[in-house]
Amino acid sequence: MKSYYSLSACEELISRYVSRDGHVVTLREGGVGLGTIICLAEGCKTAIIQEVFLNEWSSTHTIRLYNQTPKKYLALL
Repeated sequence: MKSYYSLSACEELISRYVSRDGHVVTLREGGVGLGTIICLAEGCKTAIIQEVFLNEWSSTHTIRLYNQTPKKYLALL
């Protein structure tokens, strides 16, 4: 079962990566939310935030954490 996160929870996670001198890269712009974002920082797991559309007017987000950045996302960077 997937866990869904609000926009404010995702923005808080992004600010934590930025405060650790990390990098936040937008791979795909979102329609209502954030789209697809990769968060990287030294000593932290790689976070992938993806927007999930619920309907035309709202969306939510999923967050996946990886010990190593997947090759699929490294190729997009």
